[in-house]
Parts: sequence; structure tokens; C-alpha cells
Amino acid sequence: MAEIVQQRIEDRIPELEQLERVGLFTKKEVKSVVKRVTALEYKLHRLIVNKEDFIAYIQYEINVLELIKKRRAHIHYKFKREEIEFPIIHRIHGIFRRATKKWKDDVQLWLSHVAFCKKWATKGQLSRVFSAMLAIHPGKPALWIMAAKSELEDQDSSESARHLFLRALRFHPNNKKVYQEYFRMELLHAEKLRKQKAELEKAEIDLGEYEFSPAILSGRLADVVYKDATGKIKEAEFVISLLNIAAIFDFTKELQDSILQDLQTNYAADSLMWDFMARRELEAPGLGEEHHSAKARALDINRREERCCQLYEEGLRNDIFNLTTMNCRVTIKWITKEVKKNYKLQILLSSGDAEGAASVAMAATERYHKSVTTWSLSLQTLVQLGSGDPARLFQEALTHVNPKVNTHVHAQVDCKRSACSSTIGLQSAVPTVAMEMKDSYLNWSYTTGGYKKARKTFKRYLQENRPLSKSFFTRMVEIEKEQEAPKMNHLREYYERALQEFGTSDDDLWLQYIQEELSTLGQPENCGKIHWRAMKFLEGESVERFVSKYTLLQTGHA
Repeated sequence: MAEIVQQRIEDRIPELEQLERVGLFTKKEVKSVVKRVTALEYKLHRLIVNKEDFIAYIQYEINVLELIKKRRAHIHYKFKREEIEFPIIHRIHGIFRRATKKWKDDVQLWLSHVAFCKKWATKGQLSRVFSAMLAIHPGKPALWIMAAKSELEDQDSSESARHLFLRALRFHPNNKKVYQEYFRMELLHAEKLRKQKAELEKAEIDLGEYEFSPAILSGRLADVVYKDATGKIKEAEFVISLLNIAAIFDFTKELQDSILQDLQTNYAADSLMWDFMARRELEAPGLGEEHHSAKARALDINRREERCCQLYEEGLRNDIFNLTTMNCRVTIKWITKEVKKNYKLQILLSSGDAEGAASVAMAATERYHKSVTTWSLSLQTLVQLGSGDPARLFQEALTHVNPKVNTHVHAQVDCKRSACSSTIGLQSAVPTVAMEMKDSYLNWSYTTGGYKKARKTFKRYLQENRPLSKSFFTRMVEIEKEQEAPKMNHLREYYERALQEFGTSDDDLWLQYIQEELSTLGQPENCGKIHWRAMKFLEGESVERFVSKYTLLQTGHA
């Protein structure tokens, strides 16, 4: 073992001499590197090795690379990269290969190698790492998608990305996500070719030697993927997801029309199709303000609302909406009328007609007293205008809204003037109402009493009965960061409290915590511990999402 370690140390001598010779490292630092590396090498050559030893060695080598990079920038030295950085990068790849060969099932280890390849621009090695990883983990669709995206974005190879997607479909022939990303990739490829062609034409370069197939430029390959996907996965929701992807690109009108036609023809008995078509009509782009009068725009809005109602009613006539989807037929008709009322209320607010808005708000709550949206908008309107009695209205809302419904009553009541309403809201039997009111009360505390009162409110509610929403914690984080001198200890406290509530399912919360530590206020060395805890506590699909997002964060793509 000693001979092997000694040989590896001797192999490093040329790069260490170069580091000292060009002034990037001092003689004392070189000796420190040799001492540290010797200790790490011995750990890797023991009879029983630990994964943590490999990770520690890799991290140390990466730290050396980062230090060299900073020193180069400081002294403006750009030479001898082949003799200094390249051997270190090559050695890190070797350690990663040894580690992944021994711990093949550790996906995080593979993804760490991928992240290293991306950060240090070793594209050739990147493809080999993905290939080796997929050979061992073919049953994970997310890894196939990640590999294909890497080929498209990092290697600029649409052909390789397409090949990977086709291989992925052999293992996962009915996976929606694979088909969605494959469909997106073909559209991205077509868009890229269209841009290249436009640039060549603009430069007046002869296109004779370049091949730009009209079929590919129009997105025909994406259409092939679409037909294959919808032939295997016959769900309206899936077709709608592909239509939404196609709508991102400005050259897919023909493809979108074809998908819409299929949707209406094949899924006429599906409530999702009717709901999508109605909402699509309502949310369609309106007339531009520059060439049309206010009256014309109002007529256009009215026309789209009427068309939305007609589509819902057509679905009703076909007996599409059953009790499980929209409660009853009357509910659908009521919803379409309620939409109009809320539109009118928003228009009056934006135009500054306070009296008209207040009148419409009160009328709306009387007419649509079971509508959460209407109560929410009306309460916000009265509080904003400072008219009426929001506290009484909020209390009345609680008596009408069904507690079993997922309510989102945003009662932004002035608690200083209406303590009664805040107490009722905070103690409400409806969990969502209680959470919304706690969020509102925290905001009010900050607005009226500043940071100290907000923090006092935060601490007090932590002692009380749940539930608490995620926004309750994230708002406190925002408040802390708005201060002149935010304290990282307080930010950590808020994140730790939030993770106690949502740490098993909310991968975004863990990532936000890591990003906070990477900021100027935090300590980057804490990120490893947070990552380890996240992998331990997260459950189900949230683990894969976290791994994917964390990899992007490491490579600077988040």
C-alpha cells in the first residue's frame, strides 16, 4: 500500500512544481498539499474503505482547483493549464470512477460526477459518465431525460439526444414525462434550425451546402413523437400537456390546430377537455390597447366570457360534468356568471370607481354566497377601499363557505380596527382559513409595528396549535432580509422551523435553505450538512426532484 501511495504522490510532483514556479502556491502551501493528499491516499487504500473518504478526497481536489482559479484571476496568469489543472481534473475523474464502481447504486454519487463534468467543461467525459450511469440505472426515467438534455444543451447534439430518448422509451414505453421532454426536444431542435437558417439568410450566405428540410423546420418530427405518444397514452390531460408545450413555440400553429382537433374529436366525453377549451377561450389574448377603444375591448371581453359559458353549457348538455367534477349542473352555470361578476369588480377597482366597486362587492356576496373566490375578492375590495364592515363580512363568510371545501379566503382585514375578525379567523375550524389569517396577521404586525412586532407574532404562533402554512415561514424570511442588517442566525431559525413542518415533502424549501447559506450572509461549508439532511428526510418523488435541482444549482443552472 505504501508503495502505491508513494507513487501517486510522486506523480503529482510536476504540477506542484509548476504551481510554486509560477507563483500560484508558496513552498509552504505545496508542502501542506503533499501532507494532506498523502493522508487522503492512505485512507483510500485501506482494506475497508468508506464512501465518505472518497467524497472527502474529491472535495479537497475541487477546493484546490477553485483556489488555483482564484489565484490565477488575482495575478492575471492564464498559462500552463495543461500542466496544472488538467492533471487534477483527470485525477478527480479517476476517483469518481473508483467510487461509482464500488457504490453503483448511489445515484447522488453519479450526479455529483455529472455536476463536476459540467462545471469544469469536460464534455467528452460527461457523455461517458451518463452512459455508465444509465447502464446501471435504466429504470429511472429522470436520468434518461437528464442525459438527453445534456446532449442537447451541453454537447449541442440533437441526434444523440434523440437516440437517448428512443432508448428511454424502450425501458419506459408509457412514461408521460419522457414523451413530453422528447416532444419538447424536437421542437427546440426545429427552432434552432430555423434560427440558423434566418441568420444565414440575413448574412446573404448561399444555403446550397446547408440542408434545411422544410418538414423538420415546421416541426414534423415533433408531430411524429406526438402521434406515437398519444397512440400509447390515451388521456386528455396528457394531450393538453403536449399542446401547452407546443404553444411555447411561435411556428407551431399548424401542429397546435391538429392537436386541438384530436382533443375535441377523441375526448368529447372527458370533462377536462371541456374545461380546458372553456378556459382557453376566456384567457385568449384580447385586443391591443393601441388601436382599439375601451368600448371595443369591453365587447371583446364580453364575447370571450359568453363563449366560455357556451362551452361549459355544451359540456353540460352532453352530460359531461358529473357530481365528482363540478358538484352539479347548477354549479357550472353559476361559476360562469360569477366569473363575469368578478371581472366587473376588478375593472371597477382598476378604474378608480370606489363606490361602484363596493356596491358590486356587496351584491356579489349576496348572489354568490357559497363562492370562495367572490368572498375573497369582496373582502379585499372593502379593506382596500376602507368602506363597509370587513370584520362582519368575514364572519358571515365563515357561516356560508363549506368547511370541507379547500377554501382560500384571503381576508386582509385591518386587525387593529377589527380584532374580533382576526380572532375568529385564527381560531377557525377551517384549516386553510386559519392559515390564511395567520399569514395576514403576520403581515399586519410588520406593517403596523415593524420587525420586532412581526418577530414576536411569529414566535407566538409557533407555540400555538397548527396548522401553519409554508408562506408563514417564507414571509418571515423575507421580512428578515428586508432589514438593514439581516441576521443569518434568525434566517436559519425560520428555515429550521419550516423544515420541521414541511421537510419530508418540500424539496424547494431545502434548496432555498442551501441557497441562503451560499449567499454573502451564509456559510457555504454548511451546505453539505443540509444536503445530507435533505436526502435523509425527503420522501418519495421529492427526493428525485431535489437531486435534479441540486445538480443544476451546483452547475450554475438554477
